[in-house]
Amino acid sequence: MNLDEHPFWWLLPILVLLAVFYLWPAVDVLRLSFTDAKLSEPSYRLTLETYRSAFADADLAAIIVATAIFVSGSVIVQTVFGLLIALTLQAGFRRKLIGVRAVQVAVLATWIIPGVSSGITWQLLLSEAHFGFFNAVLNLASLPSVAWLSDPRIAIWSATLANIWRGTALSMILLYAGLQTIPPVLYEAAAVDGATAFQSFRHITLTSLKPILLVNVMIVSVFSLNAFDLVLPLTGGGPGRSTEVLALAAYNAVFHDFNLAQGSVLAVLMLLINLAVATAIWKIWR
Repeated sequence: MNLDEHPFWWLLPILVLLAVFYLWPAVDVLRLSFTDAKLSEPSYRLTLETYRSAFADADLAAIIVATAIFVSGSVIVQTVFGLLIALTLQAGFRRKLIGVRAVQVAVLATWIIPGVSSGITWQLLLSEAHFGFFNAVLNLASLPSVAWLSDPRIAIWSATLANIWRGTALSMILLYAGLQTIPPVLYEAAAVDGATAFQSFRHITLTSLKPILLVNVMIVSVFSLNAFDLVLPLTGGGPGRSTEVLALAAYNAVFHDFNLAQGSVLAVLMLLINLAVATAIWKIWR
C-alpha cells in the first residue's frame, strides 16, 4: 500500500493521541455530569438531579457575572494593551532604539510565570497589610487605602487586573507577528496620498490585523474562561464568592466538596460557553 495515496495513515497517530487525551476525557466528563458521582463514594447512579441542583444554585448567577467581568475585561484590555505594546516595539525596532529588546523580554516574562506564582505576586501587591505595594503608594500620596481584595465590589476587578498583567504578552506576540505581515509600501502610499497617522492606523493597520485580532480574542477568551490557577491563590474565590469564576467553581466542587458530578456539570457549562464564543467569533470573521 502506498502511504502517499492514503494520508489518513499518516494522520492516524495524531488522531489516536487526540482521541485518548482530549476526546475521551471530554466524553467522560459529559457522562459524569449525568450522575451523582462523588469522590468520597465509589458507587453512583445516572440522574438528572445534578443538573437541576446546579442550575437551581442561587450562587450560579453571581458566578456567571463574575466570569463575564473577568473574561470580557481581560479580552478588551489585553487586546488594547497588546496592540499598543506591539506597535511600540515595532516602532522601536524600526528606529533601532536602545532598550527595546529589554522591554520585549520584560513583557514576555509575565507570560511565562506560572499562574499560581502570578496570583501570589499580585496577592502581595494588593495586600491591605503594611507591605502591600499599591496601598503603600496611595498612602505616600496622602490617599486612603483601598480594599483591593476584601471588598466584593472591587475584588473581581483586582483579579481581572492580575489576569490582564499575566496575559497581555500573548496578545502582544500575536499582534506583533501580524504587524510584520503588513507591507510597508501600503504606509508609504498612504503618506503620499496625504493620509494622517490615525487614518493609516485605522484603514491599514486595523484592517490588515482584523483576522489576527479575532484569533486573539478567541484565544484570550478561552484562556481567561479556563483560568483558576491565578484566582485561587489571589482571592480563593472570595470575599464570599465574588471572585469565584466558573473554572474555580468547578475546581472547588470536585476537590473541596468532593462532588465530581457537580464539577462535571460546571465543566460542561464552560465547554458550551467556549463553543458559543468560538462560533460567534468565527461568524464575525467570515
